[in-house]
Amino acid sequence: QVQLVESGGGLVQAGGSLRLSCAASGRTFRPYGMGWFRQAPGKEREFVAGITWSGGNRFYADSVKGRFTISRDNAKNTMYLQMDSLKPEDTAVYYCAAANSPITAAARQYNYWGQGTQVTVSS
Repeated sequence: QVQLVESGGGLVQAGGSLRLSCAASGRTFRPYGMGWFRQAPGKEREFVAGITWSGGNRFYADSVKGRFTISRDNAKNTMYLQMDSLKPEDTAVYYCAAANSPITAAARQYNYWGQGTQVTVSS
């Protein structure tokens, strides 16, 4: 059984930075890839960024490209999301997810999910 636990959320002013972490545990954790999603109140969950576990190929939503950086530490089974130049519209609950198949922006493709961490950006 794979468990994902996010941390690092909080309240920050516009223009500030936060770094989210997603720690994975499980007997054999070998996902094809992992991703970050977010969900704002009244909106659907949306893809933010993804990374392949072996090769480290990265993918970003257009809305965060150039501001967010996804990375992973295979030895620690941990994924990160460095968020810079934050905007009020980045306010949401951020979820990490892991997939056993080639990753896309589709949430339904991911097999495991964390509980989410709140990010609030004030103007």
